[in-house]
Amino acid sequence: MKKILLLAALLASPLLATGADMSHGADNFYTSAAVAVQKVTFNNQYGMPVTGSLFLPRGMDRTTPHAALVVGHPMGAVKEQSSTLYATKLAEQGFVTLAIDLSFWGESGGEPRNAVSPDIYAEDFSAAVDYLRSQSFVDRDRIGALGICGSGSFVISAAKIDPRIRAVATVSMYDMGAANRDGLGHAVTLQQRRAVIAAAAEQRDVEFAGGPTRYTSGSVHHIDATSSPIEREFFDFYRTPRGEFTPAGTTPQLTTHPTLTSNVKFMNFYPFNDIETISPRPMLFIAGSQAHSREFSEAAYKLAGQPKELLIVPDAGHVDLYDRVEWIPFARLTAFFRTNLQ
Repeated sequence: MKKILLLAALLASPLLATGADMSHGADNFYTSAAVAVQKVTFNNQYGMPVTGSLFLPRGMDRTTPHAALVVGHPMGAVKEQSSTLYATKLAEQGFVTLAIDLSFWGESGGEPRNAVSPDIYAEDFSAAVDYLRSQSFVDRDRIGALGICGSGSFVISAAKIDPRIRAVATVSMYDMGAANRDGLGHAVTLQQRRAVIAAAAEQRDVEFAGGPTRYTSGSVHHIDATSSPIEREFFDFYRTPRGEFTPAGTTPQLTTHPTLTSNVKFMNFYPFNDIETISPRPMLFIAGSQAHSREFSEAAYKLAGQPKELLIVPDAGHVDLYDRVEWIPFARLTAFFRTNLQ
């Protein structure tokens, strides 16, 4: 079995025990007595098993077709992190909801684990629509999709070529293509980009020859006085009891970290190209006023066709909208999907 290597910085840094910031109603692992949940698995078009949690309002009339939503998790996360909270809250409002693990992550299939494949991620959303449309209690013509963080860009990619997705919402969206090519605020130079690509190409040679797998980016495993605000923000969710979740068969050291050789595939990912063709299907972009990722929601909103809406949540940061119930605009999401999935 291949030895697993993390980045040198991760190997050198022990996990720190720390309290989680549970302010503003942070409740990532929220459950509801009003909602029934069951695990489901179905194949995408490539024959890869996609696993999700299906949420149904308790006591719902199964003889009547209901509106349904597919919910995607942040990049590198799993369905138990943020997307299950959203799926549960929206199921309380009467929607059938399906929170999925994207391929290569969580309980879904795909090898190697933690691989990056934007096209397959988008396919997973369409496969989830396939599954929902096969259920007698789902209205085939009233299915929407919600993407959180990186899944915001994947659901846009899916919706451009899948008109069965009738309404699209994103929360704290990352354009994973632009984030990897250009960095936040376009801070990454062409020379730096080329260095990343070269390192990934060299690593392909290593792994082809039987060498160890390397992983990249993701959330840091420790913080100290030199840690950046963004590192601290992600650490407080992914590395503390606030949001930490390790899927069976994996280790905490690998959660959120994609493989180095596959992560460069984001360089070829342009989800906002032709985003206007989603129109006249409606789009809602939600971002925190203090979010480091706000630029991506604003860029998508500018390019999208009508009808569209950009909702900026006062005082909220990027990760705040993963789980801080007092800040997440569930009422606006409910109204958006009710109105547009009539």
